[in-house]
Amino acid sequence: MVCTMSISFQNAVGLYESALSLRSERAAVLSSNLANVNTPNYKARDINFHAALEQHTKSGSQDVRMAASQPAHFGFAANSFVGGRERLYRTPNQPSIDGNTVEEQVEHAEFMKNNLEFQVAFTFLNSRFKGLTKAIRGD
Repeated sequence: MVCTMSISFQNAVGLYESALSLRSERAAVLSSNLANVNTPNYKARDINFHAALEQHTKSGSQDVRMAASQPAHFGFAANSFVGGRERLYRTPNQPSIDGNTVEEQVEHAEFMKNNLEFQVAFTFLNSRFKGLTKAIRGD
């Protein structure tokens, strides 16, 4: 008698894979803000991570890559949507005279917070893979 059992990869890893992708997208947006800290009239952007993750889980989408408006772009589009998720404008606490809304300290804090949350999701995903490996080996 042969017993076959299928394993759903999506059920096995949960939301952690999606969370990692979304955290990577948010890091790209935040790093773009930091890169443009001295650019006149640059408007700081961000992704609402929780809303994007909820949208992703409701849609059941597997594609969480960033959109590109031109084939030559490296995956980060200049449009207002990233991977189907809207990039929101950040409201500055103290706007600058040149119209730039990037506040370096705020962006650094958000970037570091996002990085820590990325590491947490990575650790959970890694532990899931270790558990799957043990189950497959029969340990």
